[in-house]
Amino acid sequence: MQTLSNRMLAALPDNVARPAYDRGQVQVGIVHFGVGGFHRAHQAMYLDALMNKGEALDWGICGVGIMPADQRMRDVLRRQDGLYTLVVKHPDGRYEARVIGSIVDHRYAPDDPEAVIALMAAPATRIVSLTITEGGYNFHHVSGEFNFDNPDVAHDLAEGALPRSVFGLVTEALRRRRARGVAPFTVASCDNIQGNGNVAREMFGAFATRKDPLLGEWIRESVAFPNAMVDRITPVTSREDIAQLAERFGIEDGWPVVCEPFTQWVVEDHFPSGRPAYEHVGVQMVQNVVPYEMMKLRLLNASHQPLTYFGYLAGYRYAHEVAGDPVFAKFLLDYMILEGSPTLEPVPGVDLDDYRRTLIARFANPEVRDSLARLCAESSDRIPKWLLPVVRAQLASGGEISRSAAVVASWARYAEGHDEQGQPIEVVDRLKEPLMAIAAHNRENITTFIENREVFGDLIDQPRFVAAYREALTSLHRVGALETVRGYF
Repeated sequence: MQTLSNRMLAALPDNVARPAYDRGQVQVGIVHFGVGGFHRAHQAMYLDALMNKGEALDWGICGVGIMPADQRMRDVLRRQDGLYTLVVKHPDGRYEARVIGSIVDHRYAPDDPEAVIALMAAPATRIVSLTITEGGYNFHHVSGEFNFDNPDVAHDLAEGALPRSVFGLVTEALRRRRARGVAPFTVASCDNIQGNGNVAREMFGAFATRKDPLLGEWIRESVAFPNAMVDRITPVTSREDIAQLAERFGIEDGWPVVCEPFTQWVVEDHFPSGRPAYEHVGVQMVQNVVPYEMMKLRLLNASHQPLTYFGYLAGYRYAHEVAGDPVFAKFLLDYMILEGSPTLEPVPGVDLDDYRRTLIARFANPEVRDSLARLCAESSDRIPKWLLPVVRAQLASGGEISRSAAVVASWARYAEGHDEQGQPIEVVDRLKEPLMAIAAHNRENITTFIENREVFGDLIDQPRFVAAYREALTSLHRVGALETVRGYF
């Protein structure tokens, strides 16, 4: 068995798909920040499919990492010539392996920030794309304002500083292009944020304006930031996944990616400097992403939350286990029908009844083994962006909010740091310490968690929400997650 590399492509088993194009002919046209599992199961996969049609060889990807943890991705991709294996796990137990070749370079920015800036400033780079997570956009989730107190941001704003944040690196590259008369690249956000392109424009614009007001104005007016909706369940790669790949397909891959069969990408067609012909491989290029985006954020993303905390507290550890439990599945479907869906506009070409049923089936795929711990992580970024907008919309319209309030209560109970069996919970959140400190007082002050205006804004002033939250958290303490959920039938 050999480590995955260009040299071993021809020796791969017949049941493993591989690049049908000459990777030596691929030139970098896209610089992508945040090369993780999702990017490799989604955007890089679509581009590889397009290259397999003989197209887009001038749109190769150079990945960029800026976080210390990104050094491992740098090392793995360099060792494997940028190749990795994508394993699609079907519900019937069938595995489908495909080697992806669209990433042709990877840079760890702290190694050489100047080289990353120069690459983006080069005319051949026409798209800079982002999967930097919800928290990577550095805005306050209540006020929406850019956080200038971030240490990396403060560093990059200093006179003469060599950039180390995504904002500093991208802004400096755009400054150089403007100074040289080179058209700006398109900044394409692929993160799960409502209006992700609009958010990116505001955050990069805010940073640039503080650095140079004229540059900030130019970025807001001249740089395209298309909105996009992205969708594919991509759990964290486990040691078992790596071993299964070697056993089933004879491939030694230091960091393969596993995912579900379903994939969707809806993109606002606004790329003034050009783009790959994504529509040739199933990407939906549209004029208005908002209806699709809202459907996904408020049904899929927000719907993960009714599974996660309740399920973990009850003793489950994987999403498919909770989705396969009829009690939790009904609660989830009722949330989607009664609370999430009423906040949506009509979605062209989509049957919402079918979409909701498909979501339950996707969550219940036993092969994906998406961990609840992953879905419970970074809740202070996710719930305010995905679930609380549903609460506010329903409060404004007089609609149902009891299940959404119960999900918030389940998060508060989860943040107490132990499940119903008394086992400790490893809370993963940028606000872990203050949230757990607040949650420790849940029983003596039932509303203490939602009194945190930094996270919940004015929801503590909404009597209908507070009453529903109190009832749910009281029930969680008294009878536990399963019986609390059953009480909503």
